[in-house]
Amino acid sequence: MLGIISNLITQTLGYSSTLLFGSTGEIITEKSGNLNLGTPGIMSLGGVFGVIGAYYYTTFVSNFNPLVSIIVTLLATIIGSLLTTLIYCFLTITLRANQNVTGLALTTFGVGLANFLGGIINNKAEGSSGVSAFPPIAMAYQTKLPFADNLGFIGKAFLSSGFMTYLAIIIAIITAIVIKRTRIGLNLRAVGENPATADAAGINVNRYKYVATCLGGVISGLGGLHLVMQYLSGGWNKSAVEQFGWLSVALVIFAVWRPLLSILGSVLFGALYVIPFSIPNLAPKNQQLLELLPYVVTIIVLAISSMRKKRETQPPESLGTTYFREER
Repeated sequence: MLGIISNLITQTLGYSSTLLFGSTGEIITEKSGNLNLGTPGIMSLGGVFGVIGAYYYTTFVSNFNPLVSIIVTLLATIIGSLLTTLIYCFLTITLRANQNVTGLALTTFGVGLANFLGGIINNKAEGSSGVSAFPPIAMAYQTKLPFADNLGFIGKAFLSSGFMTYLAIIIAIITAIVIKRTRIGLNLRAVGENPATADAAGINVNRYKYVATCLGGVISGLGGLHLVMQYLSGGWNKSAVEQFGWLSVALVIFAVWRPLLSILGSVLFGALYVIPFSIPNLAPKNQQLLELLPYVVTIIVLAISSMRKKRETQPPESLGTTYFREER
């Protein structure tokens, strides 16, 4: 029984980390006043660029090194996520395009391109090695702490995940500290609340928007890589990442734009995602119904959030609004 519970906790932490990467990245973005609905596309391309990095590493390197493979795939994901996010930044910040339309277009573009590139890489991998994934690299990501098994139930349940699970938590905590306790965070919040006032105070609004949105996009992209390496054996699967992207956007509202609350929210959503696959002897129809739980909860969260009246539970005042300095 304890084994089943520890496995459930480990699986929950794994899936919740993907959501935590996505929600933390989106919180940083939205704190600057940018509403990036392109998060699913960015996470998808982040994941597939990691797969591309894995393919070229295994193709051109004869001696496999776990650490080098992690570095290569991480760099590939960061580059892919950054380039994708820069498209959004250029359109919405420089050209002042509508943020909602741009974000949705970026999701359509990102998911479509990710599926196209992922299909190519899978075909190439099948032709060269007989598999459509890169399990050695995935295993490097899944390596658990060496002392986890010596700590009994606590170790098996909470310390048996790959390093990216704990990286997601660390990034969320650091983000909370920076936003709440530092000068940079104060300026970022000022830009998100009232960019005209921030501009008048000497804060470079466009710079903060660019940096925050790009940093948020890169962090979200790491969520796509984490899902690919943790649960897809380093290969690509259509629509696997996209659904987590949309849940991450909803989770931002659930967490009322607070990174620490997003940790709790991610665990909740992760548990809802894992439960249907963890109940033994569950009828297929019942499993399909339970698989709807995260999305039903998302609708409930959005409905409840629309009724909130307290200022501290509201989004940044200028969220989704394009800033025109000439109108200041």
